[in-house]
Amino acid sequence: MLELQFIRAGRLEWRERPAPMLRDARDALVRPIVAGRCDGDTLPIHRHVSRAMQFGIRAGLIDPVVSSICGQIPFQGPFGIGHECVAEVVEVGADITTLRRGDLVVVPWAISCGECRECRLGLTAKCSTTRTSTLAAFGFGPASGPWGGMVADLLRIPFADHMLVPLPAGVDPLRVAAASDNLADAWRCVNPGLRIRPGGKVLVLGGAAQSIGLYAAGLAVRHGAEVVDYVDHRRERLDIAEKLGARAHSTSAKGKIRRTDIPRRDYDIAVEGTSTAAGVDAALRSLAPGGFCRPVGYYLPVGTKVPLMHMYANDATVSIGVSHVRPILPDLLDFVARHDFPAETVTTLTADWDDAPEAYTAHTTKLVLHRAPLHAATEGARL
Repeated sequence: MLELQFIRAGRLEWRERPAPMLRDARDALVRPIVAGRCDGDTLPIHRHVSRAMQFGIRAGLIDPVVSSICGQIPFQGPFGIGHECVAEVVEVGADITTLRRGDLVVVPWAISCGECRECRLGLTAKCSTTRTSTLAAFGFGPASGPWGGMVADLLRIPFADHMLVPLPAGVDPLRVAAASDNLADAWRCVNPGLRIRPGGKVLVLGGAAQSIGLYAAGLAVRHGAEVVDYVDHRRERLDIAEKLGARAHSTSAKGKIRRTDIPRRDYDIAVEGTSTAAGVDAALRSLAPGGFCRPVGYYLPVGTKVPLMHMYANDATVSIGVSHVRPILPDLLDFVARHDFPAETVTTLTADWDDAPEAYTAHTTKLVLHRAPLHAATEGARL
């Protein structure tokens, strides 16, 4: 079968790999029909980072946990890339009870069993059954397991009754192309906080977490936040934020966040998407007493500074960690279906599946690939 593989910065190729087979009665085989490019995938695609990150880890400048996720030489190709998809079920194991051939499902980025202690706590990205290292996941290379990337002809899904979440009837797969990761990540940034503080004020610092910040802004608006301020330097993203109902604010310096760029200091929630220590500092200092900060970027340097005394004095909470997608997917997909949430507004490039090697290198906010399902009559499929 064919799989899209990352070769090196700026170069991806379709390459052959052995087709997956059912190995357990709880397995399913699925065929991805829609795939989103995660914000994090652009780091190795657009920058020559592999060797530099290896040397940074050796020199003690980059946290060594990176190598346990992405390899001793992080992002060294070739490896299967991609970890956001909606897929069509093509075969199920004998013990599968909730799925049938032709179902459209969202596939979470992290592999989980649903039964271990971590999964029962909702920490599905840290499943102790499937992990042999820091993560068990699609699209990060062999250090995170043998799962390959999601831009492929077929995927084997273990514990499929638990892992796969059906697409609600009538929801266009293109609308929830990022539900496997980026859209779900945005949901966890704003939904819990706005349940605690209904109608609260939300700040989103855009940047490296390109689509996550925009999804977060749109979700905050739709959840009834009193104020949603989106701060960024890139015009394309500022325009999308405005389309989603947020107030857009351009930064004074490209790629840098300064405290003067933030319009107020009384936010209930701050979503930090710049992947910088300066962004974390600015987000935390923008909070109202008892506010919540959710950093969602990659913070690679050892010793990233956090203003602990300010947090202490302001009773601020910072919550950071990998996204545990599987537990929140049912609520997220139900919300999208019931409220007609236009997540596709964030998509800036839609490309044919066969054009993936070229499309995946595009300098654009959110790429989505698509192809027709095998069973065109499947309910909800409108590709």
